[in-house]
Amino acid sequence: MEYEVRFYFPSEEYDNIIQKLSKIGDLKKENKRYEKTSQFDHPCDDMSFYTKEIDGRFRIRITKSDDTEKCMISWKRRLHSPSKSEVNREEEVEVSINYGEYDNLMYLVNNVLKMKDIESYERYRTIFHNEDVEIAVDEYPFGIALEVENKSKTKNPQEVVKTWVKKIGLNIKDAYPLSWDDKYSELCRQQGIKQYSHVTFDLPMPKVINKK
Repeated sequence: MEYEVRFYFPSEEYDNIIQKLSKIGDLKKENKRYEKTSQFDHPCDDMSFYTKEIDGRFRIRITKSDDTEKCMISWKRRLHSPSKSEVNREEEVEVSINYGEYDNLMYLVNNVLKMKDIESYERYRTIFHNEDVEIAVDEYPFGIALEVENKSKTKNPQEVVKTWVKKIGLNIKDAYPLSWDDKYSELCRQQGIKQYSHVTFDLPMPKVINKK
């Protein structure tokens, strides 16, 4: 089970966010890494992962940095209406595979299983963590997402998330309850920007704007 909250900021806030988290002494910072995530749907329409009843994401992700290359298959699904809790509770199952087999995996998913290629996105991720929490700073083409996720095995997961949100200086009531694709779609609608299925840094993108 996963417990997390997510906040969005303009891209210009990246350095300030990194500096603020770096000053918290009991957090370890990892190297920045590039990620590309592809999301697929079930080949049968009546078993779509994107229905309100399921509300899940089947994902294949590659990760690259100066010290690592990884490939992962994951399934992620919200388990309740976001309005019922300040902290998102989600089901997540992950399977790691050899990075060198990424092309073969994509061939099987596209050409054998015939899964529907729904969308993909690029981002750069920097992680801060300790035994209780993982804080991810994600640079998307449209803005910055800051994600606070419980990692404690012994403490109340919702209280861990709330404690660290407050420690960072944020208000949990300002958290965005939905996923990255919901935020991207919302920004495109608000700013009259064409919405792409594959969100990359070389395309025209909407921007997260600070509230005045």
